[in-house]
Amino acid sequence: MFRANANGLFSMPTLETPRLILRRITMRDAKDIFAYSCDEEVARHVLWTAQRDVSEAKDYCRFMMRRYRQDEPSSWGIEEKKSGRLVGTIGYMDYSMDNASVEVGYSLARWLWNGGYMTEALGRVIDYTFEAMDINRIEAQHELDNPASGRVMEKCGMRKEGVLRQRLYNKGHFVDVALYAIVRSDLKDKA
Repeated sequence: MFRANANGLFSMPTLETPRLILRRITMRDAKDIFAYSCDEEVARHVLWTAQRDVSEAKDYCRFMMRRYRQDEPSSWGIEEKKSGRLVGTIGYMDYSMDNASVEVGYSLARWLWNGGYMTEALGRVIDYTFEAMDINRIEAQHELDNPASGRVMEKCGMRKEGVLRQRLYNKGHFVDVALYAIVRSDLKDKA
């Protein structure tokens, strides 16, 4: 059974990796969020459309801040240490208390693709989730025509469990997705 930790279910503390800071999003991040989320390629495989105006980024910031206050599944902003800019998001999309599981999702600025940044961020989120939360299973999915996302998941120890046909309706059509997961006992197998 999934139980809250001392700070609630989704306290979203600041986490660090060698190149990144994962932190709560604030209104000051709207300009950075818009800089990457207006890119059609970044929005191609996620369930949101490319933003057309910085006001949409501001709305997203308000939405995340509200989720933090309500202790609901939310995302960290991914800040690149070198530039100090917010360059993506990663976080919890859904959860099941009865099954002690969470689903994670992420997006990243195109100028950082293929640099290992998302692998670094996802690995840290997986570690935190198993360390700080009473979670047994972490899962993620990607559209089949986005195999790079699957490689990120595999590098972080997630295993492909199968293909869910026409699982999501995205940008006008149903898409097949690959489902990946890592379970707590997988960590013992790696040790």
